[in-house]
Formats: sequence, structure tokens, C-alpha cells
Amino acid sequence: MKRQFDIWLVNLNPARGTEPGKIRPVVVVQTNFLNQLNHPSTLICPITSQLIAEKNVLRVRLIGGKNTGLDQDSEILIDQLRAVDNLRFLEKLGSLEKEDAVELKEKLGLVLDLS
Repeated sequence: MKRQFDIWLVNLNPARGTEPGKIRPVVVVQTNFLNQLNHPSTLICPITSQLIAEKNVLRVRLIGGKNTGLDQDSEILIDQLRAVDNLRFLEKLGSLEKEDAVELKEKLGLVLDLS
């Protein structure tokens, strides 16, 4: 079962416009309430290894290794939040560290004006 803040490898093909495509890691942002109900899709934010130098409200930096299951430093793309069909999920890689989950929640709140 997927849990909020798990990192999974997901097939995002085909991409359209500015959407990230290919098979890539994502972080599950959907609440565990829906995850437990076997909802047919899951809200995710894609993760990229293409880092930007400056801090950005639209990204959360992750350090490779740790518990993430990522091979290299990466960033969560908050502005690419979307729902994907559960059939696209391939394998669980790891999960976010607590401080990264807190930062992600804060930035999602800012972007979605939930604060």
C-alpha cells in the first residue's frame, strides 16, 4: 500500500507540454485516508535530478541516499502536482525524511493557498 510521503518509481509517459515524462521517482502527496480506500488514482509530485542553484518555493531539495532510495541529490517539483492512475506505479524506493515532508507540506500550502 502507498503511504503519504513515500517515494515510488512511476511511469509518467506520455508527457505533454511542460509535464515531466519517462519513468521517474515521485513522492506521494495524497492523504493516507484515500490511500487506504484503494482510490484508483494517486496525487503525486514528480522528482527530478536536474537541480537549480537557488532556493525556490516550487522545489524541495532531497539529499541522495538516506531513506529516499534516490541515487543522487534531487528536487521535488511542487508545481507539477498531478493525479496518476495506480497502474503506473512500479516500485517503492523509500520515503521522505520528516524535515523534507514538513517543507513539502508548507510549500504545497503556499502554492495551493491552503494556509
